[in-house]
Order: sequence, then structure tokens, then C-alpha cells
Amino acid sequence: MPNALKIALRSLLRTPGFTATVLATLALCLAANLTIFAVLDAVVIRSLPFPRSDELVTLFNAYPDAGVPRSQTSLTNYYDRRHAMKAFSSMAVFQESANTVGDVDSPTRVLTARVSVDFFKTLGVPLALGREFNESEMKYGPDGVAILSDGYWRNHFGADPNVLGKTFLNDGLQVTVVGVLPPWFRYLSSSAQFFRPAAHNADEVSPKNRHSNNWEEVARLEPGVTVAQAQEEINAFNAVQLKDDPYKDIISKSGFNTNVRGLREDHVREVRPMLILLQFGVALLLLIGGVNLANLFLIRASGRTKELAVRQALGARGCHVVSDIFAETGLVALAGGALGILLGSMGVQLIRLLGTDSLPLGSTIQFDHRVAAAAMGTAILSGIVLAFPVLWLVLHSDPAEGLRSESRSGTSGPGVQRLRQYFVVIQVSLAFVLLSGSGLLAVSLKRVLNVPPGFRPEHVYAGNIPLPWNSYRTTQPREEFVERLIPSLRALPGVTQAAITTYLPFSGGGDDSAITVFDDPTHSPIRAHYQNSVTGDYWTTLHIPLLRGRLFTDDECRQKAHVVVVDQAFAARYWPTGDSLGKQIGMDVSKDRSEAFRIVGVVATVKQNNLTEEADHGAVYFPFPNEAMSTGFFALVVESPLPEETLAPMVRKAMYAIDPQIPLAQFRSMDDRIAETLVTRRSPAVLAGVFALVALLLATIGTYGVLSYAVSQRRREIGVRLALGAQPGQIQAQFLSLGMKLFGVGSALGIAGGWLAGRAMQSILFNVPAVHPLILIATLLVLGTVALGACYLPARGASRVDPTVALRDE
Repeated sequence: MPNALKIALRSLLRTPGFTATVLATLALCLAANLTIFAVLDAVVIRSLPFPRSDELVTLFNAYPDAGVPRSQTSLTNYYDRRHAMKAFSSMAVFQESANTVGDVDSPTRVLTARVSVDFFKTLGVPLALGREFNESEMKYGPDGVAILSDGYWRNHFGADPNVLGKTFLNDGLQVTVVGVLPPWFRYLSSSAQFFRPAAHNADEVSPKNRHSNNWEEVARLEPGVTVAQAQEEINAFNAVQLKDDPYKDIISKSGFNTNVRGLREDHVREVRPMLILLQFGVALLLLIGGVNLANLFLIRASGRTKELAVRQALGARGCHVVSDIFAETGLVALAGGALGILLGSMGVQLIRLLGTDSLPLGSTIQFDHRVAAAAMGTAILSGIVLAFPVLWLVLHSDPAEGLRSESRSGTSGPGVQRLRQYFVVIQVSLAFVLLSGSGLLAVSLKRVLNVPPGFRPEHVYAGNIPLPWNSYRTTQPREEFVERLIPSLRALPGVTQAAITTYLPFSGGGDDSAITVFDDPTHSPIRAHYQNSVTGDYWTTLHIPLLRGRLFTDDECRQKAHVVVVDQAFAARYWPTGDSLGKQIGMDVSKDRSEAFRIVGVVATVKQNNLTEEADHGAVYFPFPNEAMSTGFFALVVESPLPEETLAPMVRKAMYAIDPQIPLAQFRSMDDRIAETLVTRRSPAVLAGVFALVALLLATIGTYGVLSYAVSQRRREIGVRLALGAQPGQIQAQFLSLGMKLFGVGSALGIAGGWLAGRAMQSILFNVPAVHPLILIATLLVLGTVALGACYLPARGASRVDPTVALRDE
């Protein structure tokens, strides 16, 4: 075999153009596959970094008949279930939030999490230092404790090994460090810097708060218990609990149920189809490249027919020829694989520019030995597969005919020619599928971008304001802060309008809660709607149109008037005839009319979470502060023509003048917030477009190469025909006809493949059918134009063959 490698290496070095083309094609296709596989591996394939991670599940409540197919769970659910469910060995809750850390002079906003005592036990995570939380720390107290992430420990405590017992300020409270997590720990996609106990009072875990869903629940199955068995147990448990639920009648009408899902599978459920689609696309690209390489090797082998025949005539055995062929394709595969790994490692870094870090588990994307091994394995397999067409050609060739072929016909056998033509058809059909698929994604993205959000995001900025709990424990200081903040913001130079809201559109989540509609004319089951508390200028700041009635004023907000504004979707659901003004609704599921709110206006419907969400969910706007001040967390919205880098310091200065311990978090434009929700659509569309262009190039090269070689092999035949009177136009038309026939067959297969791909993509497309006539026509035109060019050049060359030169050369 070493001798075969030497022969193969010398052979490849003698043809640098062929070798460079093969290596570039293989490396490019492998790099594309490696890059996407790195994303797919990190997000979908790789197990979570916890012991026996397949036992970890998540539980979430659902109220499908109330329009809430997915919610979270409550602290009450957790305490009810954690010792009563035999299917789970342990259970915990998790809630991510942002807190103010530091002293009055230098407050910073840090992402943190509140967890139950058994959170780390459930995940199977041992602490690097210290201890976990205990039950006594689950109650509110004057101070608190925290477990630090490894990064926070290193960055803020200098990796001090004696950090246990040290304190820092969190929301104005002295917090004592009781533990440090290992360096590898990260809970799913959370970036929490430290963890606090899920402290609560008795009322928060009472039966009346059983459906106050604002916690993520994670559990570990008992060994041997399946998800289906756990689902059966939770269904039976809920049925028993529903009998004494304070809101039994209402909850039973909502279709309430609790779902059990694998933790990882549930976390990546939304991006999984898109990533699998992209991996399928780059696999097609690799297949197109492989077909191209197979054609190149066949052409190369056809040119070496006499050489191989001479070697066989001189006594070379078939095994020697086979080993030489495998050595040549193997060397190409190894070199192309190494180059592909190098390019792929760069691609993994470049793909982060498309926003892959914002994908679930996207921060774990990396180039490691798993990805490199997959790439090299694919390269070696490609080398083995590439050898078979050449082996078929050699083993089915007659050595005697090979010795005569160069001096007489100069043509390859019809079987070899047909095989190369089949490869062209395959390339064209696969390129058609990639081009049409990328077109569907592009049209889908364009239609998403054309969806109006319901407000005007231009020149509108928003940021979050967390009020430290220690200084703002009651509603009075919170209301006083807001009353001073709004005039200060409106007085800033360049600020045209400012408002306060408890929930920003396109910020994730949304307050989805039940609403009581008094004298509901539809007599429908209880239904949840988006709830928001806003100041009077909220709609004018975001330029949300008023459709009927009026908006409430700042005075009504201060007086906590029982007035409310609803959106068009809410009004149309209950009063389709348009007589919603003056009707009464309640903030929750109570039927107490004395606490009812009167509808005074109807505004346009706003997209709350993303541009593709259903428009009929409905939203209700209550006067701020109202009940919203109980959380001490809200956001400000500012309209200004000033750029963000100029406006943000001004806003912060205005806030610090009121209270220097309050930071302004995530202050950015509404355009940016909308753009962030489009990452999972924009990035795949861009990548698919790039892959489609590469596939188009490879198909063009393949078509051109086959026809060019056919012309070179048939020069003597062409010369004879021209000498006997054939017209150059006839020769040109013959080769053009051959190329376009191959294109026609490939396109027909591509249309069928594109239809199948379109059907498979329906779950990730937005208002785009599986068969889009304009995309098919555009794909045919693009591919046809390129194919025509690839056919025309060889055909024109054939028509210009000089008969005397062709016959003399022969």
C-alpha cells in the first residue's frame, strides 16, 4: 500500500489543476456541513451536561380552551407535587430575573435566578465550594444567601478560595455567599451570574395561587420510569386536585392540563426543524459536490484508459489497480478533509455573526473533537464512495480495446458517457431543490418582514427599570419615583414623548392572564389575554392608532381610575358589532362588579412576542401604576430622533438624579428588539441562499465539464462529419440539445424534489405554500440560464473544430 500511495501522490502532483479543483470542492462542501453540524450537535444532538440527563424533564401547565396552549407552573404546584409524585425522584423550580448589584454609587444590572432548595440536586450538579440552600432560606428574611457561578466568582471575587461567608449588595440587601458552582455549569440557555433561594410567604403557595404561573419546573424521573408514565400520574394528580380548586368551575372550562416533556427536547423544540432543514440542505450540497467529483474522476480515468490497459498487459493484477484507485481517492479525501476542517473551524466562528448565540443552547456551539471527527469520517467515506465509479469503469473495460482506443476512436464507451450524463442530471435536480428551498425561505422571511407590528418602531427606544426591593418595598415610594421620572424624561432635549409600561412588545414572554368579561355576550369558556399597565402617553409614544373612544389620562392613572383600553382583537372577540365601549371587565376571574373596569377606548392590535403570532389573542391595558406596582419592575418607552449613544446617557442621568442606585437595563431601539426575534428566520434564509449559490456553481461546473470532455473525446468524429459536409450549426445544436435535455430531465426531477422539500418545510414557512409557482419559474430561469451558458461554450467549441487538424492529430 505505501507504494500505491507514492504512485497516487505523483499522479496527483502531475495534474495540479485537477487536484486543486477536487480539493477545493471537497473542502468547501465539508466545511459547510461541518459548520451546520456544529450548530446541530450543540443544540439538538449532544446530551445536556448533567448526570443521566435523559431522566430530566420539564413540566408546564396548559389551558388550551382559554387560548393558552403553554404556560409555566406555580410555586403552589411545586409544593403540591414535589413529595406526592412517585414518578419523580426530585423536583425543582427556576425563575430567571435581573437584579441590581452593588452600592449606591455604582449599581449594575446582573442576570440572576431564584431556585428551590433541590434545584442543583435535581440536575445532579455538585458544588465546587460550599453548600446548597436549605428549607429555612425559602422564607423571606432581612438578608439573604447566594450561590455564585464560576464566572461571577472569578470576575467579582478574584477566584478567592475563602469567598464563603463574604457579602455583597443585591437589591439593597446584604447577601452572603454560601456556595460556588463548577466552571462547566450552565442551566440550559440561562446566563444567570448567581442564584438566590425562591423565598416566599405562605400566601404565595396557597391554593388560590395554584395557577399563578411564573416558574419553570424541572424534575428528574425515577430510574425506569418513562415520560408517558409520568404523564399519566400527573393527569391523575391534577384530576384529584381540581376537586378542591378555588377556581374549579373556571379552570375546568379552560381545558387545564400539565404536560411532561424531556428537558432538552422541549427547550429546543422551536429551532429543531430549522436546524435539521439546514443540515439536510448542506448534505445535498455535499452530494452535489460528490457527484461533481465523481464526474471529474471518471473523466480523469477515461483519459488514462490506455495507461491502465498497458499496466494490465504488463502483468499488473486487478488488486494493484484497485489499490491505486483507492489510494488516489483516499489521499484526496484526507487532504480535502483536513482543509475542510480548517475552513469549518473558521466557519463556526463566522456563523456567530448571524446570531446563533441567541438560539437555545447556542452559546455552547464550538468546534471540538466530535465535530472534527464527524468531518473527517465524512471525508473518508466520500473518498471510498468516489472510488467506486472509477473501479466500475476500469473493471468493465477491455484492456485490448483500451490499447486501441487512443489511436483509433478517441471516445469512451457508451456506458461511461451515460453514467456521466446521469451525474449531471443528479446535480441539476439537487441544485434545483436547494435553489427552490432557499427561495421559499426568502419569500417567507420577506412576508414576515412585511407584517406590521401594530406600532411605529422608528425613533422609539425602551429599557427596563428594576426598583431595588430594599428601598422600594411598598407601592408608595414606587409611585413617587414614577411621578418624578416621567416629567424628567419628557423635559430632556430631543425627547418628544415618554411613557411607562409593565410589558414591552417583543421583549419575550408577555403577561398572559385570565380576564373576566361581565355579561359576556359570547358565553365562551374563560379566556386569557395579554395584560399590560401603561401611562397615558404609551399609545402616542409608540404611535398605536386609537380606533374608537378615547385613551385614559395621566390624571386617571394617578387616581387609579377603573377605566381600561382594549385592542381591536379583544373587542372583536366579545363584541363583533363594535359596541364594546362602556362594557365592564375584571382583572382576574372574580365576578365582583364593584372592582370592574369600564372600557373607554379601543386601539389597534399590537404584535406582542413576534411578527408571526396570531392576531386574535387580544390585549387589555390598565392604568399604571394600578396592580403593576406590586412587582417593582417596569419599563420606560421614549420617542426621540437622537441616536441611542446620545440618548441613553441622558436618560440614565435623569434617573440617577432621582435615585442613583437604580440602573437602566437593556436600553435599545424597538427596531433592534424586533430584529432579535427574526434571528431564527433570517440566519437560515441567508445560509440557505449561500448554499444554493454554491450548488448552482457546482452544477454549472459539472455540466460544462461533461460536455467539454464529450467534445474533446469526439473531436475525430466531429472532424469527419464536418469533412463530409455537416454544418457547424448542426454540430453546435447537437451538443446544445444534449445539454438542455440533461437540464430538462434534471429540472423535472428537481420540481418533484422541490415539492417534497416544500411540504417538509411547511412548519417553518410563513404564509408560503409548498409549491410556489413564481419560485419554480424563477428557479427554472436561473438554473436554465446558467445551464445554457455551460452548454453553449462546449457546443460552440465543437462547431469550430478544424477537420484537418482533428484528423491529423488523430
